Amino acid sequence: MTNTTTGPGSAAPYLKIEHLSKLFGSFAALKDVSLTIYPGEFVCFLGPSGCGKTTLLRAIAGLDVQTTGKIEQGGRDISRLPPSERDFGIVFQSYALFPNLNVTDNVGYGLTSRGMKRADITARVKELLDLVGLPDSGAKYPAQLSGGQQQRVALARALATSPGLLLLDEPLSALDARVRVRLRHEIRSVQRRLGLTTVMVTHDQEEALTMADRIVVMNHGVIEQVGSPSEIYRLPATPFVADFVGTMNFLDGLLAGPGRVSFAGLDLTVPTDGLAANSNVRLCIRPEDVAVRNLDASTPNLLPVEIRALDFLGSFCRATLKPTAGKGSEIVADFSINLMRDLNLEVGKRLSIALPADRLRVFAAA
Repeated sequence: MTNTTTGPGSAAPYLKIEHLSKLFGSFAALKDVSLTIYPGEFVCFLGPSGCGKTTLLRAIAGLDVQTTGKIEQGGRDISRLPPSERDFGIVFQSYALFPNLNVTDNVGYGLTSRGMKRADITARVKELLDLVGLPDSGAKYPAQLSGGQQQRVALARALATSPGLLLLDEPLSALDARVRVRLRHEIRSVQRRLGLTTVMVTHDQEEALTMADRIVVMNHGVIEQVGSPSEIYRLPATPFVADFVGTMNFLDGLLAGPGRVSFAGLDLTVPTDGLAANSNVRLCIRPEDVAVRNLDASTPNLLPVEIRALDFLGSFCRATLKPTAGKGSEIVADFSINLMRDLNLEVGKRLSIALPADRLRVFAAA
């Protein structure tokens, strides 16, 4: 599925990818991919291993030149240029620092190779180490730094030459959870301060949702959906996106008529545009969107259920609910601790829930 998107405002595109394909022998890693990225955007390529996200990033960098298609950066065709002639800085998962150089020399390496004066290099390196929160680490060597500190050095080195584009290839995946959370906020803060167009590859949906202006969800070499984190989460365009991003209930139903799906012996009001009558469909709803409070007999999409299991997850409980009327799949719902206490919910209790129509997504059954 080719997906070309429009971007914010009327800004001219900074990066244009048109009909990109990449073959490794007979295997197609990218299949006719088109994408537009705008100045100052932070865009995440998100997807499982083997979906093509890293191949797309490497094509932008010129590290794996595409088989067909065109790439423009700032109005300049870079499709066949070597990496040295493209305007980008890159940060890898493995840091890729020179172990025999101290932090100052690592950060200033690209400036030295460009013949910049030593005094100017010193000033630029100091500025960057201050920016990434390592003002006193210039004399240290990589082996003397933690993983998070090494990744900050790698980020400073990528920024040293003031590139127009920053590429991040799963930069946080080798770090422990606490460091990842802290560093992703720091990277985003630096990116916003500099207004630097940034593309990051990740398989971590939480990273993408918290860091990106827009997310590009990829699968099997194609783009499934492009949108803001809220759009990707709330309005998944395909079953794959619905399943990959966040937790989702998938409920099997039958299209009973325009705007009506039969599930668990009941007719539910749902959006059914473009679906064939009397066809099998899959209803999707997030666990947190299952409604419990302030329901009565007139509430749309009311469903009687029994609590089959409760898993305590700190600030909420994840409940497994079985419809008591007709045949229907189990439903997972997230109940706050306050709700649990107020309604005295426990395993075996029967209650009514509602599946709000505006929170339901409907897809044709595979």
